[in-house]
Amino acid sequence: MTARVLVVDDVLPNVKLLEAKLSSEYFDVLCATSGPDALEIVQRERPDVVLLDVMMPGMNGFEVCRRIKEDESTTHIPVIMVTALDQISDKVAGLEAGAEDFLTKPVDDVALFARVRSLVRLKMMVDELRNRECTGAALGWNKETKESIENIDPATTSVLIVEDNEKAAARMAHALESIATVSHIPGGENVADRVREKDYDLVIVSLTMKEADGLRICSKLRNFEETRQVPILVIVDHGEHGSKQLLRALEMGVNDYLIRPVERLELVARARTQIRRKRYADRLWENFHVSMQLAMTDAVTGLYNRHYLTSHLETLIRTARHNHKPLSLAMIDIDHFKAINDEHGHAVGDEVLQEFGRRLARNVRGVDLAARYGGEEFVVAMPDTSLRDAHRIAERLRQTIEAPPFSVSEGRVIPVTVSIGLAALDDAIASGGQLVEKADMALYDAKNAGRNRVALAADPDIETQADAAQTG
Repeated sequence: MTARVLVVDDVLPNVKLLEAKLSSEYFDVLCATSGPDALEIVQRERPDVVLLDVMMPGMNGFEVCRRIKEDESTTHIPVIMVTALDQISDKVAGLEAGAEDFLTKPVDDVALFARVRSLVRLKMMVDELRNRECTGAALGWNKETKESIENIDPATTSVLIVEDNEKAAARMAHALESIATVSHIPGGENVADRVREKDYDLVIVSLTMKEADGLRICSKLRNFEETRQVPILVIVDHGEHGSKQLLRALEMGVNDYLIRPVERLELVARARTQIRRKRYADRLWENFHVSMQLAMTDAVTGLYNRHYLTSHLETLIRTARHNHKPLSLAMIDIDHFKAINDEHGHAVGDEVLQEFGRRLARNVRGVDLAARYGGEEFVVAMPDTSLRDAHRIAERLRQTIEAPPFSVSEGRVIPVTVSIGLAALDDAIASGGQLVEKADMALYDAKNAGRNRVALAADPDIETQADAAQTG
């Protein structure tokens, strides 16, 4: 895995050393020797990871990190602080400034490369979501603000601690109670299943448990789709064995780590960082799903739109032919809709469309595809439905639209009726467009016969007018 890494240090030999190490691992390295230069490169080049020295003249690393994270366009770029400082207060200051990690000089090469690769994997996922969010923003679909991400309420934030040392777990729970509701389990085979049942904001897993394999728990969490994106913070022992465990954990996608003994302030700072990152990713996912939903649906009626219908109708036809099942399609037109707009205005016309959409959605099956085709025309595709059965469904729908009349604003009541044309898939139909055209021809028959009725494209012996039909 390659990536663009920005190295920032006011001591040129330090820059050259890190540049050589990272280049040997095939990373593309950018360099800066001051805070302002680093910010300019971040804005221009958008690196994948920033390795940032703390002690620099003028603008120190904490301030550079803070500015990167305060900018909405760069807040997603991971920052690793690299410094000779090793006090807990310095680590906490870096984490509170928004840094993802804090490495002490001299930096262990293996740990550095593993951490960079781990953060690059996370950023690649965020980048993809951000690209989709940009499309949604351009169309006015995104709604959540950064304030909701920054605001961490213990009542709505949940953390799970997986630790068989009861005293250690109690100390961590006490430290985190100011930012989250904390649960604790001592390990076991059901950890992943428990996490799947609840939307945890963070899972803390001890890799030093005696009766449970912490790495296996992390692996299961990353294997299940429901828990794949849940942040995991692992606790490891200081020493060679702990370092080996940490490298394996980072390779499988663990987000962060703490080395025993766990310091309270660092625990809270790292937990807060991971929770905020999850909230940010959740916002991107939500906006993506909203964008997808809006791209598929009609804004007025809430039904599927014509583009979605066109693409999925071909799939329905292929499935029907493969399974040797019938497929029927109804083309529906609201009678005299232009007169409604002319007499009552387009706002009332939209109310009529909205109520029509609700009635239509309530009276089709879950397997049916109901869509707005354009203007006052709608289509319902009915899989596994013969033309005769489709006629009964269409007639029921016609009656549902006709009565009761539509109630609109200012207490007004408007009578609304529909004309419906039906067609069924047969050997002569080669595409969805041809099936729609056949149903549309039947719709014209219904309108020419007086409206407020159902007409079939075939089987003329079937009665096509309900007893309660009214001429329009």
